Amino acid sequence: MSKFLVIHPVGSEMTLEAGTPIAKSIKSHHTTDAYWRRSYYAPDVGTLYCIWDATGSEAILQVIKNAAPDLPTKGPYKIELDLHSEDFR
Repeated sequence: MSKFLVIHPVGSEMTLEAGTPIAKSIKSHHTTDAYWRRSYYAPDVGTLYCIWDATGSEAILQVIKNAAPDLPTKGPYKIELDLHSEDFR
């Protein structure tokens, strides 16, 4: 499976309470072809950045469409290079 970045412009007022139902719905709609790994929220730009493992972009979009059809979505963008600071000791 490949890694993908999905960007959700959700606004600067996102809270854990507001995001929990969406996250639970996404999780319950996972498939063997698309699996949400984790997210990072940047309130100063009102954006949620999500990392997925998937066989392709369409598999991710199908999960999002089924789980949270009103969630604004940009991408998915395939991650070609994954760097960690520990790789450069």
